[in-house]
Amino acid sequence: MDTEIKLKGDKVIEQIPSIKDKALRINLNENIYGTFAEIGAGQETVRHFFRAGGSSGTIAKATSAYDKEFSDSIYGIEADGRYVTESRLKKMLLHEGELIEKRLSRKKHPNKMFFCYANTVATIDFAKQFKGHGWVGIHFQIEPDEGYNEIILHIRFKETDVRLQQETLGILGVNLIYGAYYKYNDPKKFLRYLYDHLDKDQLEIDTINFSGPRFKDVDNRLMSLQLVKNGMTDAVIFDPEGKNILPAAILYKKNILTLRGSFRPVTKVNMDMYKESLKMFLDENKVDAENTLVIFEITLSNLRSDGEIDEKDFMDRAELLCSLGQTVMISNFQEYYKVVEYFAKYTKARMGLAMGVNNLVDIFDEKYYRHLSGGILEAFGKLFYRDMKVYLYPMIDENGIIINSETLKVHPRMKELYKFFKYNGKVVDITNFNPKNLEVFSREVLKMINENRSGWETMLPTGVAQIIKEQELFGYKPNILMEKSN
Repeated sequence: MDTEIKLKGDKVIEQIPSIKDKALRINLNENIYGTFAEIGAGQETVRHFFRAGGSSGTIAKATSAYDKEFSDSIYGIEADGRYVTESRLKKMLLHEGELIEKRLSRKKHPNKMFFCYANTVATIDFAKQFKGHGWVGIHFQIEPDEGYNEIILHIRFKETDVRLQQETLGILGVNLIYGAYYKYNDPKKFLRYLYDHLDKDQLEIDTINFSGPRFKDVDNRLMSLQLVKNGMTDAVIFDPEGKNILPAAILYKKNILTLRGSFRPVTKVNMDMYKESLKMFLDENKVDAENTLVIFEITLSNLRSDGEIDEKDFMDRAELLCSLGQTVMISNFQEYYKVVEYFAKYTKARMGLAMGVNNLVDIFDEKYYRHLSGGILEAFGKLFYRDMKVYLYPMIDENGIIINSETLKVHPRMKELYKFFKYNGKVVDITNFNPKNLEVFSREVLKMINENRSGWETMLPTGVAQIIKEQELFGYKPNILMEKSN
């Protein structure tokens, strides 16, 4: 009898089932049964299930409403006339989900766990200028008498060949369906399984949202963080309600003002900088309030402690920014020029960066640009192109002197370069500020919270201290003895 040989030093390797094995396992489960609705890139996902064998036990229907009039008659007309949208995908999932419930009797199929898989996709165009993107989702049950769960994601293709994009989409679809049934209990791992037999160079996932009874404890903001942390995308954006938003949808043709910070916690300085820089930004030529978006950006390098990303700490910051009604972006961009470059993919409108003096001095440090062939000049070409401006919030030095764009000191080699940007109006001072705020530092506030000292509350925007206390954020622990004495 053959026995498997194991050698000293062998490591346990997680066996990843092949795409055929994943489809076959689904097919052989007599209770998993549903519909495939695919538009725009062939019927690439259902093809794997047909080929694996035993598909009659899984596939109730496979459909592709390619013609726009057919599609509209089945799923309804979109207000914006577009077809590759989250709205269209949701209508597809809802319509096909209702149909399967309507046409298949629960009495006849008491153990069936119904699902509907759908995608609406645009592949690369003939000119190869637009690589293509799509919405992919699954609406599914884990128990026959339980409500439906939903996983919806947005993808961007990186390959430059239609056939390759179709194959990539098919593999992703199988991974999504298999993961929904066999990996739903660990959403963080589920995200990584979506790339089984795929490479990050083939596909970007820039938005994902989980909902339904099995995901009631899942925070989609934390899932956003995982996408960036895992290298699945460069940046994610979520709204004040904590819902992941498609970057292209929210950034498209917008005027964008960005504030980068650790926001640990968000202080009066941050909000003063935000309010005053926004006033100045809206006074700029061609900037109107209705078409302007303010983004509070946190880079992953601001989330690392001892090399690891502290997820609880991240959620604390997100909680406070959302409570103040802000839109938050998490990125893996260490340098500012990469943030501007990223926004430039979606908009040609005005851009602004609000920052403190220390941040601007750092921008003029050559060591951050050694990896660029054009060094600091290449970075600045990307940072200050077109109408980009820096709105500079002053700081107070150890001698009590206020430092602004006129008095800050950069490295002697950078002096003339700085003067060039300053002279050309690319760096402007925020002059209307509260001098008391200059003595507020996030790190000092955090230290006071951790050491349970009083007085930090007045350094934060209205209502923020209350949230920190009620939810015990940033390691806050109520002082029981003081509370009893009160």
